[in-house]
Amino acid sequence: MTRRQRRFIFLLGSLSAATLATVLIVFALGDATLYFYSPSDAKARRVPAGQAINLGGLVTLGSVKRSNGVDVHFRITDGVAEVSVTYSKDLPDLFREGQGVVVTGAFRVDGEFEASNVLAKHDENYMPPEVARALKAKGVWKQEERKP
Repeated sequence: MTRRQRRFIFLLGSLSAATLATVLIVFALGDATLYFYSPSDAKARRVPAGQAINLGGLVTLGSVKRSNGVDVHFRITDGVAEVSVTYSKDLPDLFREGQGVVVTGAFRVDGEFEASNVLAKHDENYMPPEVARALKAKGVWKQEERKP
């Protein structure tokens, strides 16, 4: 076997190994590559209790309830499904009912989502792009026209 043939075989083997590694990584990550789940996605995929995810949608009007100190209970909706959320820290100043949020945390065994972090929109013209796309796909959220 010539030197050129050995080099070609080595290059072909290296390329094959790199391709196989990439495919294995993509399959291993699976749904973990999603930035967030909407409530209906989380229910459809049956996210297991204890698995850390990001959940995004609109805070349901009239759902925010404060109990014993800083504990807050509210619901997030995408217009199709709702998820109850519990949060035990101070909420961001811009957190309001009817606005888009993304919460980080995990479902408990009882089906309630226990949030460890809440991200609220930062002004009246902003909604996280992923939340806006999911809500637009469900026909719930329509961006208001900007006034000059």
